[in-house]
Amino acid sequence: MKEKSKTLLVMDAEAIGKAIRRIAHEIVERNSDIARLVVAGIPTRGVEVARRLVDHIEEIEGVRPDFGVVDVSMHRDDLATRGRPTAVVPSELPFDLDDRPLVLVDDVLFTGRSCRAAMDAVSSFGRPSRIQYAVLVDRGHRELPIRADYVGKNLPTTREEKIRVRFENLDTVPDSVSVVKPEAS
Repeated sequence: MKEKSKTLLVMDAEAIGKAIRRIAHEIVERNSDIARLVVAGIPTRGVEVARRLVDHIEEIEGVRPDFGVVDVSMHRDDLATRGRPTAVVPSELPFDLDDRPLVLVDDVLFTGRSCRAAMDAVSSFGRPSRIQYAVLVDRGHRELPIRADYVGKNLPTTREEKIRVRFENLDTVPDSVSVVKPEAS
């Protein structure tokens, strides 16, 4: 029996923009010294969400937080169970993280393993004063005791469903978040 899938749009470009702006305001409210703040994205689409957050924070505060990339590919504990190998993207944290607040950013929070891997990777670059976690979508199904401090949209799913995040500048299709539901044929 061949599997088909059905795609359901849950966030369009406007909804994504509103969610990211709201998260940026929440980050500003919880972090008093934006000049010391570091916002770092987890590849691939977490980097794009982080870039947009940094832009909005700069608009709000007139100060641009430091931006970075935290590669998790070599720190994952589930490499053997993942269907496809994770592309290695170099971490870019060219500044001292010691005693600075860090916001890790990802597109989708699922099991929590990417966040755990990101925290392991960050430890090579210093010891932030605290680590916060921002995600565009929280879909549930945690395997680790990890939660996001900032969430664009809570979107309960089944384990079989997939969340597809697309950004026009990366994917050449309009910004969107969709749920891909498998259907038996």
